[in-house]
Amino acid sequence: MKTACTHCGTSHELRDSDLGAHPKVQFRCSKCGQTTVVEVRRRADSTVVISPLPSFARSAGAGSTSQIRDPMEGLKLPATKNVILKILSGPSKGQAHKLQKPRVILGREGADIPLEDPEISRHHCAIEVKDAAVSLKDLDSTNGTFFEDERVRAAVLVNGAEFRIGSSTIRVTLEPK
Repeated sequence: MKTACTHCGTSHELRDSDLGAHPKVQFRCSKCGQTTVVEVRRRADSTVVISPLPSFARSAGAGSTSQIRDPMEGLKLPATKNVILKILSGPSKGQAHKLQKPRVILGREGADIPLEDPEISRHHCAIEVKDAAVSLKDLDSTNGTFFEDERVRAAVLVNGAEFRIGSSTIRVTLEPK
């Protein structure tokens, strides 16, 4: 943290280890020898723990019996069709990916379908299939997911529908097995 002596104005650099969790820190100026007290402003990225939960965050059903929903619940690939994602533009242009499971993540390295597009997030969006219904869901990506030239959080895709993530345009195709 950069600060200055309140007596002579000499600039000083305080290390994070000097600050600790204290709301105020004092230091002796190396030029004039006077002591200055500095109020430490906390970063916005620090974690704040609230305990117990405020009333608005509690629900009647929240307890040890509540369960987290499985993202694969109810999803199933169609029995008579293959769902194929074709990359029409962008760095991975020309690639085609046949879905092997009903929920896949598109993104950079580490995703189910990795794309070499620097404008997409690591986990950019998900494609979910429930029989012949194909859904597109943005995963809070930085640059967004676009369907019909609009940024969307979710969309239902039909055979031949196209969407864009980063500089990559992708077409969903349902083909007979």
